[in-house]
Amino acid sequence: MSKVVKQTNPIMLNIKKYSILALSLISLSVAAQKAKPLFDGKTLTGWKAVAGAAPYKVEDGMIIGTMTKGTPNSFLITEKEYGDFILELDVKLEGETTNSGIQTRSHIKPEGNNGKGLVYGRQVEIDPTPRAWTGGVYDEARRLWLYPLELNPSAKSLYKKNEFNHYRIECIGNELKTWVNGASVSYVIDTLDQSGFIGLQVHGIGNILENDGKKVYFKNINIQTENLKSKLFPKGVYAVNLTPNDLSAYEKSNGYKLLFDGKSNSGWIGAYKTAFPAKGWKVNDGILQVQSSSGAESTNGGDIVTKEEFAAFDLSFEFKLTPGANSGVKYFVTLEEKNTGSAIGLEYQVLDDELHPDAKLGRDGNRTLASLYDLITAKKEPRYLRPIGSWNNARLVVYPNNKVEHYLNGVKVLEYVRGSEEFKKLVAISKYKDWKNFGEAPKGHILIQDHGNEVSYRTIKIKTLK
Repeated sequence: MSKVVKQTNPIMLNIKKYSILALSLISLSVAAQKAKPLFDGKTLTGWKAVAGAAPYKVEDGMIIGTMTKGTPNSFLITEKEYGDFILELDVKLEGETTNSGIQTRSHIKPEGNNGKGLVYGRQVEIDPTPRAWTGGVYDEARRLWLYPLELNPSAKSLYKKNEFNHYRIECIGNELKTWVNGASVSYVIDTLDQSGFIGLQVHGIGNILENDGKKVYFKNINIQTENLKSKLFPKGVYAVNLTPNDLSAYEKSNGYKLLFDGKSNSGWIGAYKTAFPAKGWKVNDGILQVQSSSGAESTNGGDIVTKEEFAAFDLSFEFKLTPGANSGVKYFVTLEEKNTGSAIGLEYQVLDDELHPDAKLGRDGNRTLASLYDLITAKKEPRYLRPIGSWNNARLVVYPNNKVEHYLNGVKVLEYVRGSEEFKKLVAISKYKDWKNFGEAPKGHILIQDHGNEVSYRTIKIKTLK
């Protein structure tokens, strides 16, 4: 039997060779699309200076901005606008009392700032001060702080002073995520601004004249706008979700659930009642609202409580006050007291500090907004507050070891330990002194107070802590 010899077809070999070459070129092309220089290292082509008068120049492959007295915030912005992108760059900021930032999907009002132009939009913070909020998210000239690093304190140590720091900023869909020197920092989900320019900030120095002449350096500025692949964000980092009554897949994976679905009163019941109040409350347009009545405590619809009880938890909610309004969110409400008026529990105060008289009562302001009502005063700066009629973000965390924290717009304003000697001493001089073991129940309901004023709530979410 003769042996069959298989002959190689040279044409097929060439086709195979060129196919491999073509695939290699496609792969190289895709790789080349991953990141493109946003700065050519030599000129400011594609950029323009706006708003303030601080100078920008190119030197040694870097954009250098110089802080200048007598001028407001200055920005070098891209002439092109961007939607979805991944931006990476290196930044060095001189000094330890200075400030800078990177604008994302931002805009400018030409008539603002006395005709010099007002830049507004989400900014990734560069902060060498002891506050250490580098990588946090600030809404320049609009809603102010969205993600202070009080929400992720472990990231405060990432910034290296007077050295180059590497930033990664992802803007994909409604999500903005940041990394500093390779570590995750902030996570914001926001429905505003689907596109806008990118900007480099030289912050105004105000009265800190020692910062006059200090510099900020930007280099290795690269952007990717195609074939975007989000970097894995580790579990357990708090995310700020500004989409009303929504939970992202990331939040769900971290164990959060909504206490208000935006459509109904499901999961809630009247305090000391067998059903949800027939009057005094309204659910409409994604809002759970206390209706205005006489301004008295629990005399209209009355308080509402969750059907479920909670022990250790992380609770967040948004609230909007009307002028002079009063309400509150209470926790560890057991309903065992059978008292008249508002049910008994620890209270995160929700109040118009300027117009409601309760803000002047109590001791040392311990009945003001975000305070532990009648016990501990919230330490808050006016610049972290949003005007009456705007949505504010509240958060309160009760850890398994009974440590409790109150936050307002992402900033921690107080902390204490339930059942500690210090706590007991505060209770003993408060309006709760006659209630045995006040605030020390192992678990309880969450309560929203009817104080007779119109106050709106939404995006009420909770995570059980173990």
